[in-house]
Formats: sequence, C-alpha cells, structure tokens
Amino acid sequence: MKIAVYGKGGIGKSTTSCNISVALAKRGKKVLQIGCDPKHDSTFTLTGFLIPTIIDTLQEKDYHYEDVWPEDVIYRGYGGVDCVEAGGPPAGAGCGGYVVGETVKLLKELNAFDEYDVILFDVLGDVVCGGFAAPLNYADYCIIVTDNGFDSLFAANRIAASIREKARTHNLRLAGLIGNRTLKRDLIEQYVKSIPMPILEVLPMIEDIRVSRVKGKTLFEMSEEDSSLKYICNYYLNIADQLISLPEGLIPKEANDREIFTLLSDFYLSPSLSSVSNNKEAEKLLIS
Repeated sequence: MKIAVYGKGGIGKSTTSCNISVALAKRGKKVLQIGCDPKHDSTFTLTGFLIPTIIDTLQEKDYHYEDVWPEDVIYRGYGGVDCVEAGGPPAGAGCGGYVVGETVKLLKELNAFDEYDVILFDVLGDVVCGGFAAPLNYADYCIIVTDNGFDSLFAANRIAASIREKARTHNLRLAGLIGNRTLKRDLIEQYVKSIPMPILEVLPMIEDIRVSRVKGKTLFEMSEEDSSLKYICNYYLNIADQLISLPEGLIPKEANDREIFTLLSDFYLSPSLSSVSNNKEAEKLLIS
C-alpha cells in the first residue's frame, strides 16, 4: 500500500505522517516513509536528525545509480520505520518534483518498493503543480491533512481536484481527511457536506503534538517517558487501523474554487444564515 499525504503548508503533515508511520509499524507493518520536500525534514521526528538526501547521495556518486546501496539512502527510525529524504534542488532553482521521480526510480532499482508493506510519501505544502503532484502517480491512497480553518480547507479542495485529475489515469483514491490540532470541527463538517469524503480522525488542540516536532520525537516515543500521552497515540492507531482495512476510498466530486470560496467564507461572514445558505450551496454542488 502506497499513501501520499498532502495539506496546506505548516498544517502538520510531517508530524502526522511520522506518527501514522509508527502506528502502522506498531500494527506489524514494515513501513518506509519518503520525505518529498527540499527542506528534507519530513523524517526528523523519526530519526532525531536531518538524514542525507537521495539527491545529495546521487551527486556524490556522479549519478551512477549502480554505485548506490540501500544503506546509503535508507535510515532506520523510531519504531523500526525506515526513512528516506528525497531532498531537492537549491532554493529558487530546478524542480523538486523531478527529484521525487528520481527518488522513486532509485528505490525501484534497489528493489526497496518490494520490501515494504506500506510506503508513505510526505509531500510539501499544498502545491498541486505537475511536479509535486508526482507522488500521486505512485499512490493507492491520498490523505489530506487540514484543520478547521478557511485557508487549509480551501487548500484541501485544490488537492482534491488534483486527486480527481490523477484518478483519470491512475488507480488512486482519496482515503479521507485528517483534522490536526483543532478546537472545533464545524467548518470541516460543512465542507464534507458539500464535497463528500471520509473524516479519518480529528485531533484536538493538543500542545504536545506541536512540541513533539520541536523535540524531534514522535508522540509514541514521548509517551514512553510520559504515560499521560498514550491517549494521543490512540488517534494515530485509529487512522492506521482504517488504512490497514484497505478502505474503498473515493474520487472527490467536482467543485470549483469560487464555489468553495463562497461556501467557506459565508460560514464566517454570515453565521446566522450559514446553515441555510450553505445547505443550498451544498445541494447545488452535489447535484453538479
């Protein structure tokens, strides 16, 4: 099973991805997490340091793929999760999506894809250009990380459009949304009324989730020292269990930017009328 994790920049994709990877490993799965971001910090909370990237290793080998060994690019992280960082070109130059393609090419040559039960792509931000949509070419499922805010859900809709486009030619489905660190879920629920999709989990506003990123540890590792954090791990275990069950998933329905912008903004601008106007908008989107 191959999973691609997307979401608005800064929403907590990497923290979420690392904890899901550990949760899957706790359920007995052999997991490889691939960081698809030039910042190469996706796997930081799994390893505790910034591991060397695929692109750096290839440069050192003058791009002779036959000289690269698995131990050159794959690092063991917490819970037995293996980690790879694609890396990227220097800031302002080149295409990060190209690097993702080269990473997949190298891992296939190393037969790495055949050795894992789950491969998780953690993809930067909400960029939906062809380059950074490349992991969707390899994924069975996409997960969108969001919160209960306008910007993250507007970004989620753009990602959903990318999933819909890729599903025309690839066996790709949306597994669902994950709400990360949010006090409420009313706007999330309003959005999924208009664009039906599963909500895998909504994590409450837990400060330790943010702190785990700073500490370079997953919640599972932190819970070994502080048992009061174990309940947080159950959120990620629940997500893992849903993924292991191989959900049917779906192809998101069509909804253009203006319709979603209006739907979400009216929720804030006209709260007294939102339940009426948004229901009408939802009906229109569902019919279309």
